[in-house]
Amino acid sequence: MFQKQILLPQDQIPRQWYNILADIKINPPLGPDGNPVKPEDLAPVFPMNLIEQEVSTERWIDIPEPVLDVLAMWRPSPLIRANAFEKALDTPARIYFKYEGVSPPGSHKPNTAVAQAYYNKVFGIENMTTETGAGQWGSALSFACSQFGLNCKVFMVRVSFDQKPYRKAMMEAWGGTCIASPSQETKAGRDALQRDPETPGSLGIAISEAIEAAVADTSGKTRYSLGSVLNHVLLHQTIIGLEARKQFGMIDAYPDIIIGCAGGGSNFAGLAFPFVYDKLSGRQVEIYPVEPKACPSMTRGPFVYDHGDTSGYTPLLPMHSLGHAFVPAPIHAGGLRYHGMAPTVSQLAEEGIIEPKSVGQLESYKAGVLWARTEGIIPAPETTNALAQVVKEAQRAKDEGREKIILVNFSGHGLLDLGAYAKYLAGELTDFALSDEEIERSTAITADYPRPERLKNV
Repeated sequence: MFQKQILLPQDQIPRQWYNILADIKINPPLGPDGNPVKPEDLAPVFPMNLIEQEVSTERWIDIPEPVLDVLAMWRPSPLIRANAFEKALDTPARIYFKYEGVSPPGSHKPNTAVAQAYYNKVFGIENMTTETGAGQWGSALSFACSQFGLNCKVFMVRVSFDQKPYRKAMMEAWGGTCIASPSQETKAGRDALQRDPETPGSLGIAISEAIEAAVADTSGKTRYSLGSVLNHVLLHQTIIGLEARKQFGMIDAYPDIIIGCAGGGSNFAGLAFPFVYDKLSGRQVEIYPVEPKACPSMTRGPFVYDHGDTSGYTPLLPMHSLGHAFVPAPIHAGGLRYHGMAPTVSQLAEEGIIEPKSVGQLESYKAGVLWARTEGIIPAPETTNALAQVVKEAQRAKDEGREKIILVNFSGHGLLDLGAYAKYLAGELTDFALSDEEIERSTAITADYPRPERLKNV
């Protein structure tokens, strides 16, 4: 009998996260003095229990029971065979997707939002600040804070704030406060508006605002929360890939190709890192993070030390970056409009353990519409980037005459992104491409920073 969904029993939910820092080396983040950042340097921004996770090199980290209790609302998430999509592509490939749209906010983001809210709560924190691009992360943290009785303030990139008004309503329904960024509430926001009153905003600016708002609270009861990039965030997301490995074991199969969209790295890493662990142990698997051509940090950005935010509040991080002042074009995949990439993902790309890809906005929406008309689920704009790469790999399998197994992380549904689909269907969306000159100008800001050492993990 054909099996459409592979459902992992709830008592088989992973009870530990996988920490890739047990198996690879990365360059340390650097402070203003050029020396490695100490854990205590991060204390004004993050609670110490999360800082301990950030620097841990333990391979397996236990998931607290209160976190598992909330995750059990939707986890384990289903692994689903995309047979109608396969048929439409006329490919011998077997395509599976890990569907993260079943969470209350409709994306993968609550996997870490719930954990971060829990750790802040037990540390005695009462208020959390954060940024969001398309609104998925802001929605997730608002939801998570509602579960643990915390206040949540979200700075949302202005272009997405305007494009996706129902994301704000979603955050407010869970008790969160959503502010368009750049705003007048912070020096970082005011400076950005002074530079360009018509700026569409960026994740880098929004991060600066959220950090500034957290540190400004002298009561010590507010901390900042990041939805991607940092080690502890990607750690929490590995529950996705750990579940997927168990689910493939249930059908005695293993993927040949792993694909996930990549903005800051959390969605991609959540699926891919457990399979990277297998690859480092000798397993043959191709692993592709996919980013938009309008914001090609990995495929065209250099591997440098750079700030994670526009105002330079964060330490210098070793990552592929387009420069912390870079403001991406206003594509609808707002969650992928970030100038840099997670240090762990960047290191893996630098060493060829994973192979970054980039796709255009129009080919992404074409894949997303085909998916909606075959599999029925309307994908988030971010997910369409991954699906565009799935189309390419399915064609390659057809050209080679091979029945490859392709696994893609379906990061969330696009039910609050229908305005973008309406524009695509009306022929109003365009592609954006950066010239070499634009990238050279945007990356020049890192010229005086130290350069990461060339490490060798394989």
